[in-house]
Amino acid sequence: MELSEWSRDPGSSCRLSSAVAAACRGEPCTLGVDEAGRGPVLGPMVYGICFCPLSKQQQLQDLKVADSKTLTEKERERLFAKLDEAKDFIGWALEIISPNVISTSMQQRTKCNLNTLSHDSAIGLIQYALDSGVQVSEVYVDTVGPAEKYEAKLKQRFPELEVTVRPKADSLFPIVSAASICAKVARDHVVQAWKFIEDLGDINLDYGSGYPNDPKTKAWMESHVDPIFGYPQFVRFSWSTAQTILDSRAVPVHWDDDDEEENASKKDTPSVLAYFQRKSEDTKVQPHRFFTERKLVSLANL
Repeated sequence: MELSEWSRDPGSSCRLSSAVAAACRGEPCTLGVDEAGRGPVLGPMVYGICFCPLSKQQQLQDLKVADSKTLTEKERERLFAKLDEAKDFIGWALEIISPNVISTSMQQRTKCNLNTLSHDSAIGLIQYALDSGVQVSEVYVDTVGPAEKYEAKLKQRFPELEVTVRPKADSLFPIVSAASICAKVARDHVVQAWKFIEDLGDINLDYGSGYPNDPKTKAWMESHVDPIFGYPQFVRFSWSTAQTILDSRAVPVHWDDDDEEENASKKDTPSVLAYFQRKSEDTKVQPHRFFTERKLVSLANL
């Protein structure tokens, strides 16, 4: 899998895609949506779609695609190669959502949770397929959150499509299994090829699976936290695992405005308003200079 576009800026999101086959532009198509890397504290989350003409679904099944979580890494690589070789009737697209984007979205002032990120990514990829000329007629999605609400949301966004959202859709529908394989292979490649832009010296790359309950992952995070700058962009610092380690290992930060309310309540501390002149209540609003330059005045009565 070619990752040169992603490697230019691993700190942001990136979209990768195959070419769109002529058959997908000329025939009604089925499209599947799935993700990889939703739970890990390390590395990106990858959303993927796979699509093919309805008339080619048997050929897709003949490839023996299955839920990527039930396959070994070697099996996933082999199946992705088959999917990528079937360019005359199969296409795919991926969105790589970096750990930095995930964490900043979840911790910004207007918070965006992981479900919203997931929904937005899925919607963006479906729209990308439509904009690329794929004649999508039906969509199958592995659910994030309540399936009924998610399905209703997608049907409202794409009323012309037949949308089905199900738990474990990657084990029910071959087209979702194919999307799952594409997403998982991409995430594996990104994690293996990750370039640390931070100066970390001789960093240990044996960080395990990346999941919070993996002892290797926990040990790696405890040994690679900076007391001032925290973690490299490879880590989702919004995860509770990272927050717990930061709270115990990093230097505490005290913000002056933390005590603002307490200080304001003290009698000997003047209010910040005391440094500004109060406007008199009868202050007349001055008209805009457009009116004054042209000697225009408001009339109360005509």
